[in-house]
Amino acid sequence: MFAHHEQGNPEAVMANPTETLRLACEQLAQLTGREPESVSSFQRLDGGWRLTVEVVELARIPDTTSLLASYEVELDQEGSLTGYRRVRRYERGRADDRAR
Repeated sequence: MFAHHEQGNPEAVMANPTETLRLACEQLAQLTGREPESVSSFQRLDGGWRLTVEVVELARIPDTTSLLASYEVELDQEGSLTGYRRVRRYERGRADDRAR
């Protein structure tokens, strides 16, 4: 299914953050049917990774009014998605009130 990483070699995935990000985005896209736009956070955990991935849920014109969502994604040490959840929805052009 994800032939780009070395099966049976979790060290290869764990040591390569770029590959980990790619795997997370690829798997989330397959599950949600939407292409991830960016990764806004990335954290190594014991035995895996936790990422926050930004996804366009509803494209609008102008683009600043498009509806985006933040998904928290967890991967095991082999790069397989073990869970995800939407943690926030927002319009692209609006400032984040939580950042103040």
